[in-house]
Amino acid sequence: MLKGKNILLGISGGIAAYKMADVASSLTKLGADVHVVMTENATKLITPEVFRVLTKNKVYTDVFDDDPDDEVMVPHISLGTGADLILIAPATANVIGKLANGIADDMLTTTVLPARCPIYIAPSMNVYMLENPVVQKNIEKLRALGYNIIEPATGYLACGYEGKGKLPSPELLVETVSLAVSHEKDMEGLKVLVNAGPTQESLDPVRIITNHSSGKMGYAIARQAARRGADVTLVSGPVNLAVPLGVNVVNVVSAADMYEEMTKYAAESDIMIMSAAVADYTPAVTAENKIKKSDGGLNIEMVRTKDILKTLGEAKKEGQFICGFSMETENMIENSRKKLDSKNADMICANNLKVPGTGFKVDTNIITLITADEVKELPLMSKEEAADEILTKIISLRQ
Repeated sequence: MLKGKNILLGISGGIAAYKMADVASSLTKLGADVHVVMTENATKLITPEVFRVLTKNKVYTDVFDDDPDDEVMVPHISLGTGADLILIAPATANVIGKLANGIADDMLTTTVLPARCPIYIAPSMNVYMLENPVVQKNIEKLRALGYNIIEPATGYLACGYEGKGKLPSPELLVETVSLAVSHEKDMEGLKVLVNAGPTQESLDPVRIITNHSSGKMGYAIARQAARRGADVTLVSGPVNLAVPLGVNVVNVVSAADMYEEMTKYAAESDIMIMSAAVADYTPAVTAENKIKKSDGGLNIEMVRTKDILKTLGEAKKEGQFICGFSMETENMIENSRKKLDSKNADMICANNLKVPGTGFKVDTNIITLITADEVKELPLMSKEEAADEILTKIISLRQ
């Protein structure tokens, strides 16, 4: 995902410096060429050798570090100007103050000054230090100068206090980098509406009718669309997934809830992708109290839910693109083509639940893209890769 990207990590002397080993490792695994610059104080908290081993690159700690084998003659210039993104984490009050006032007296601050790439600052310190008016003024000054500030997390701090000042998780830091530089911003300016996950239809206060959907495919689509620059709204049924960074999530429960939210956002959307497994039927009556079991059977009267895809298709405006999903166990192409026509959709993403590696709760998928003029089966791939293929196809069809 980050292949060919040059990421510079600037690590200053906060206690959370040790967390950056996970960040360096994860970015390297994603294909990035990771370089690390450390302040002298940071080297007292975690050894530079850790980062050299993880990134397979020299770690820089001193502007005047003389390495006769190093081809980089002026490393603080080449590192700064060669980076696609710089992440300074943890960023201490000292480093923040220096950067805000143009002071360059160590390898880290000297490397940042010539940079022309996006720079992300993750402040991390004691809560009272963070709240100090001078520190806050410096942070706001950096923000005004175009630096991207990653808000500190709140919780128990290493100093024993509780409050805001924790370095965000390595996963969030890696996701921030990915959102910024993993993709070309070919969807910038587009509003994308996605739905994902199952719906839950209540029988009584205890029981529900639902399905096996995990929401992974829809969340992957929303995440990749955001990484490509889109303004993404994700209407999500009940799932156990982290909210994708840069995505506006609207949580719903029932099919009726999802219908209401999808129709609310549809008019202003350029692209609508419906990957949710919405219930086709809901109980005609929801019991006020728990339905007691008995010796006999139980008959439940069910009624049809509102058809979201059909409703949006009938109201589709010129320039809008609608993509539906079809989960089939037989006659996949035929049934999906019928859905394409009857719902007035522009594309259907179909997958056969009987094929290994597809369907619910797995991380891979085999999707067939069906349009009026083409049937294209994608190979087995991760859901994020499949999401990119879907978005790329949509972009090509809109042109």
